[in-house]
Amino acid sequence: MNQNNSTAGSNGSVDPQEREKFDQFAAIWWDEAGPMWPLHTLNRFRIDFISAAIRDHYGLRESDLLSGLSVLDIGCGGGILAESMKRLGAGVHGVDISERNISVARDHAEAAGLDIDYDVSTAESLATAGSKYDVVLNMEVVEHVADLDVFMSACNQLVADGGLQFVSTINRNPLAWFVAIFGAETVLGWLPKGTHQYHKLVKPNELVRQLSKDKLSVVSRTGVAVNPFTRRMSARKSESVNYMFCAAKAP
Repeated sequence: MNQNNSTAGSNGSVDPQEREKFDQFAAIWWDEAGPMWPLHTLNRFRIDFISAAIRDHYGLRESDLLSGLSVLDIGCGGGILAESMKRLGAGVHGVDISERNISVARDHAEAAGLDIDYDVSTAESLATAGSKYDVVLNMEVVEHVADLDVFMSACNQLVADGGLQFVSTINRNPLAWFVAIFGAETVLGWLPKGTHQYHKLVKPNELVRQLSKDKLSVVSRTGVAVNPFTRRMSARKSESVNYMFCAAKAP
């Protein structure tokens, strides 16, 4: 597993306001009944998509662990996805720009007996250091960065030749605004107000272009739907609101 302990520094993609926002989330990451319940619900859905795509790409059986594979979780927050990947057997490196989030993630992993490497760092810092990973998880991050071009270029560089990058985010259109921002944040109160800003949302075709710049091709994709009554998430063909990509880098 190739990794680097660079700390987050001055770079083009970190938005100080977003860092401050997620610093405030540190204490509630692992409260599944609190404001982070949508992320925990989403995590159960996305881990199935991620693990299936990884096993298919690397020729693993459904019962096989992901041992031997290096995974980077960018913007890992309190470690929800990182811990799920570690339980599947992968070697996991989680990075986040928030020191408070990394502290929470480390403490929770230690209490759970999970050996996960956490650092306060950025995709740019790791890319500059030449780090490479078999799998890069770029989940619910692109809509929070200050410079999408700089951020995605760094993420793409971090994918080893023949490796995978997973990206999930929210589409940018009136329906996505109504459902994911007005509906989820203002009407239903599922997320703290201000979690997302409409102008930072990314359309699927924009993301495809960002990936293709560095020879990454989308090999599987899905829309994500949430039932407001049962609070369950499921796959859907439409990517009009939430969507998820798996992209493979040319060998």
